[in-house]
Amino acid sequence: MELVYTGKTKDVYRLNGGNYLLKFKDDVTGEDGKFDPGANTVGLTMEGAGRAALRLTTFFFKLLKQENIPTHYISSDIEEQTMTVIPAKPFGEGLEVICRYRAVGSFLRRYGKYAEEGQALDAFVEVTLKDDERGDPPISKDALHMLGILSSDEYETLKDMTRKISQLVKAELAKKGVDLYDIKFEFGRNSTGEIILIDEISGGNLRAYKDDEYIEPIALTKLMLD
Repeated sequence: MELVYTGKTKDVYRLNGGNYLLKFKDDVTGEDGKFDPGANTVGLTMEGAGRAALRLTTFFFKLLKQENIPTHYISSDIEEQTMTVIPAKPFGEGLEVICRYRAVGSFLRRYGKYAEEGQALDAFVEVTLKDDERGDPPISKDALHMLGILSSDEYETLKDMTRKISQLVKAELAKKGVDLYDIKFEFGRNSTGEIILIDEISGGNLRAYKDDEYIEPIALTKLMLD
């Protein structure tokens, strides 16, 4: 294996044959020792976070496969905290696509003049650039097209996939009495140019509440799978 990238929450290795191995770590994003799925920095280390993230990710990626939604997932090794995936090319230097059902986090910080905390949103989709230096700025469909990052048609595909996947996740959480507030995805192109979901789906990239109480990532995995 060849280490090709050291990320905040995962390390990426290139395997013989062209596929990749993601090693999930116990580091989670946040600030001042508090977890925040929208943060640009590692805020703390939570023992068991990597295993929990991989377990929930594996559950959801298998669900998406049943629904014929294309992803980069091949297989997982829970004990080793690793996931084998096909290669995918990111859009530009990476995009994050957020689907919001409630006004919280960065949405509330930006639009708090008009929005109330926890206000219901109709599966609002926004795209941000992965750019830590500039605070992951939001970017519009027109700007993505003009800068050559994403075509207008690809943007609509991305938006449709985001809403479909988000609704599947939301429905699964609801079976356990959990309310999805927002969720963050990453997408890329496979070898044929098809848009596929990459990265993970876990408590580390979503906000979930039960009885108006926020559920930490590890607790969410236990609630969903144990």
